[in-house]
Amino acid sequence: MASLLSAAASIFPESFQRLYSGPLKALARNPSSSIRALASTESEKEKILNFQVSSEPSTSSDPPLRPKKPQYSMKKGQIVRVDKEKYLNSINYLSVGHPPYYKGLDYIYEDRGEVLDIRIFETGEYALIAWVGIPTAPAWMPTEMLIKSEKLHYERF
Repeated sequence: MASLLSAAASIFPESFQRLYSGPLKALARNPSSSIRALASTESEKEKILNFQVSSEPSTSSDPPLRPKKPQYSMKKGQIVRVDKEKYLNSINYLSVGHPPYYKGLDYIYEDRGEVLDIRIFETGEYALIAWVGIPTAPAWMPTEMLIKSEKLHYERF
């Protein structure tokens, strides 16, 4: 650190002396001189008493407020399918760039989706859907375009 200070002093002699004259010289000579340990003014018994008083439960009438649990429109494990008209007019479909009435997504309109997780994001409530029997990754879908189904209807090939 002393070499850096001397290099800075040689480049900017006037401004360096004005700005960094006192404290840096003291730190360069004896770095531990500015650190001191102070004895506590409070006795050990007072510390214990203060700790015991503060650790007792308060008798106020207001219980601590917990955030309310969100009420979801669906539950995990529920069988759903995607409403075709809502999906084709949604930003989700338009952002993928498929041509109109793309046939590769017909499996999401059938009774094959299972809700794995539900979350509320800034844009609304979304459900993580996995399709039964289809080797695709689960997808987050807005719950307003999902149709609840009573049971799973599909045939294995």
